[in-house]
Amino acid sequence: MECISVFDMLKIGVGPSSSHTLGPWRAAERFLAKLREQGVIDTINSVNVDLYGSLSLTGKGHATDLAVMLGLSGADPEYIPVESIDVIISAIKNKNEIFLGNEIIIPFHADKDIVFHRNFLPFHANGLRFTAITDTNEYTETYYSIGGGFVVQEDENDAAEKLKCAFPFPVDKATELLAYCEKENKKISEIVLANELSMRSEDQVHNELLRIWDTMLECMYIGCHTEGTLPGGLNVRRRAYDMHKNLIGVLPYEDPYSWLQIIRQTEVKFRQILKWVSCFALAVNEVNASLGRVVTAPTNGSAGVIPAVLMYYMVIENHEADETHIKQFLLVAGEVGSIFKKGATISAAMGGCQAEIGVSSAMAAAALCEVMGGTPDQVLMAAEIAMEHHLGLTCDPIGGLVQIPCIERNTMGAIKAINAAELALETDAKNAKVPLDKVVNTMWETAKDMNSKYKETSEGGLAVGVGLADC
Repeated sequence: MECISVFDMLKIGVGPSSSHTLGPWRAAERFLAKLREQGVIDTINSVNVDLYGSLSLTGKGHATDLAVMLGLSGADPEYIPVESIDVIISAIKNKNEIFLGNEIIIPFHADKDIVFHRNFLPFHANGLRFTAITDTNEYTETYYSIGGGFVVQEDENDAAEKLKCAFPFPVDKATELLAYCEKENKKISEIVLANELSMRSEDQVHNELLRIWDTMLECMYIGCHTEGTLPGGLNVRRRAYDMHKNLIGVLPYEDPYSWLQIIRQTEVKFRQILKWVSCFALAVNEVNASLGRVVTAPTNGSAGVIPAVLMYYMVIENHEADETHIKQFLLVAGEVGSIFKKGATISAAMGGCQAEIGVSSAMAAAALCEVMGGTPDQVLMAAEIAMEHHLGLTCDPIGGLVQIPCIERNTMGAIKAINAAELALETDAKNAKVPLDKVVNTMWETAKDMNSKYKETSEGGLAVGVGLADC
């Protein structure tokens, strides 16, 4: 049984894609670590990178090549100032050299040393291979970006399956989680917190959860206050700015937290609520599409759903919401996401967009249901309802960019999450016909049956129905 922390499911990183940007970036960091372990990094003459499968087919649009270069240069996606990204990439391309791990400058020609292969490696759709060459040896490592910023090597995955989870309440399935809640007479968030406290101090858990929320809030704030056109060639105009301007009016504020308080004073008719939730989701994913900093929730492509629903709860549903509710929300969301990762996938390259927007909607629905007073049964029912109505959703980004239809899909996922939570709250969970575990299994079976052209390859659906020339 695999121990997956909330902080594994909710990672801070740079857009536009967790599997195609953050994952390869982390893989490059791991490769550098291997070279350091072997004491050879200062003897490297050249480095080559081979990208396979989905990483190749949509790698350019997802900035996979840029992520690899940033990772090899020693930059950290969690802390790098996003304004320095262009500076680092331009220096590499203009000088045809890279400061490998911030330790040694070597020749590097991005157009030749990063090779895109259309064929798939057998283990996973997102494969990449690094080769470092010295005067006497070659050092090669193959990694797989399996979604949500998770990176594995094939032998590691086999070994992980043999490890026993050390959590006091190990969970693979929703039924196990529910059994713990009933036995311990605890909420889902309380069970998850107990697991987290087995690895970290209470202060660490508190601070990290609030750092995640601060990143989400800042991301929404930036997206709502930035106008213009998204990069990549589709000429997609940012919409969160205009939508926010019309909603907020002339009320004054100075920073993200005073902004949150001001939104609580705005009109909250049904149409305005829909617009606010959509605005929050759009804002996050427009930042994501611009190589901005977001929280994978559980992926970058679906990063807008959970912040939008949590913000909805704080500014519309409960004006008294505080840090306790934020932590409760994030703990539940992370645990539900881990159930999907263990039982199915959170990789669009493996499961289509149901694995991203569908999972994020289920995570948000469950979290909202608990903070609104739902029982553990109702919480899991909310997750089930949300995913049930995303089954079969394809991943078909136009031009390989995480823009169309990805950005709008976050608004749909957020609205469905709120709807799912309300349905669950109004239902006696004992009358539910479809348990969450059955939906997780069904999602995985649907993923396996789905044609590969609908799995983040840009070879089917809208990606071929609408071309760059149409935009």
